[in-house]
Amino acid sequence: MRSLVFVLTALVLSQVACASKARDVMYSAYEKVGIQKRDLLKKRINTARDDQKEASETFTDALERLRAVYGVNGGELEKRYDKLKSSYDQATDDAQDVHRSIEKVETVAGDLFKEWEKEDGEIQSADLRAKSRSQLNETKKRYDAMISSLKQAESRMQPVLAAFKDQVLYMKHNLNAQAIASLKGESATIEKNINQLVERMNQSIKEADDFVARLP
Repeated sequence: MRSLVFVLTALVLSQVACASKARDVMYSAYEKVGIQKRDLLKKRINTARDDQKEASETFTDALERLRAVYGVNGGELEKRYDKLKSSYDQATDDAQDVHRSIEKVETVAGDLFKEWEKEDGEIQSADLRAKSRSQLNETKKRYDAMISSLKQAESRMQPVLAAFKDQVLYMKHNLNAQAIASLKGESATIEKNINQLVERMNQSIKEADDFVARLP
């Protein structure tokens, strides 16, 4: 058992080392054309912000299509269900994009702060070193608040998607006016949660913009 744990640990460490080496190569290539880690961090944050904006619009669209299903009888039900299913699928994809973009932000930020801290130790002037470390600590503090906001907004997507999935799957096999009417009570909760999600996303988007604007 111990030997298996050792092997698995070695494999994980090897993968981590390979990933770190690949990032070093990427950073080196960017630096040759004048793009530093802080520039990449800004780019990653802007991407995460844009992904959240897109997801917010998709969730809002899905809510409108859910309302449309409840507001029709007869032959139009299937067409409106198809549109709702399409919006749900897109919302699921957008949520995955948000998750991946946040992970990329965290990776670059971690590498940037590690480099910044290391280079601070190389500054000979005590006064300049203290100023740089103070700026690093302040930047990390604002970053922590910003990334926490992005992740909190992301965490609200999954409960909404789960509730949407329930409705979509139920409708798939019960596409008639009576069955649809039985879901209206749950749709009110979904609407409330989506409105809260969009509000939280808008707040995290603003915090991302503020952080990028103040990043040295």
